[in-house]
Amino acid sequence: MAKDEHTQLWKLIRSAKFAMLTHRHGDGHLHSQPLTTQNKEADQQSTLYFFVARDGDIVRHLSSDPNVNVSYANLDDDDYVSISGVAAVSEDSAKKTELFNPLVKAWFPGGVDDPNLALLEVRIQAAEYWKAKDSKVVQLIKMAAAAVTGKPPADMAEHRKL
Repeated sequence: MAKDEHTQLWKLIRSAKFAMLTHRHGDGHLHSQPLTTQNKEADQQSTLYFFVARDGDIVRHLSSDPNVNVSYANLDDDDYVSISGVAAVSEDSAKKTELFNPLVKAWFPGGVDDPNLALLEVRIQAAEYWKAKDSKVVQLIKMAAAAVTGKPPADMAEHRKL
C-alpha cells in the first residue's frame, strides 16, 4: 500500500467504533463477531490487533482456516471498510502489555496475565473502502433524482481497492 492509501485506510478504521470479524467454522458456515481494534496507530506491518477469549470460537476455528474478513462501518459519515487477512494468536507479551487498557479488563478481569486473554493479530492481505463524497442531504437529492430519472445515482462515494 502507498503511504497515503495506508493513512486513509487507517483514518477510516479509527473512525469506526467496532469491527466485525468474520471467520469460517469447520462446517463451512461463516460467523461474525464484534470486536474492538486495539491499535492506537497505524501498524507498519499492516496488522490489526484484537483481544479475544482463548477458549472462544475465533481461536478454536482459526486452526482449520485462518482466513478472515474484518469490516468496519461508520454510519455517521457513510464510510465502510472491508479487509481480507490472515489471523493468528500472538504470544507477544510485550504487545499485549502495550495494548491492554482498562476497558479490556472488563472482559478479562485477570488483566494482561489473564490465562484466557489472547491477542489476535490480523495481517492485512487486501483492503477496500467506500467513502461518501457528499453530505447526507446531497446524497438524498441524488437518490431522489435517480428515482425520478430511472438512472442510478453516480459518483456517490470514493471506492478504492488497496
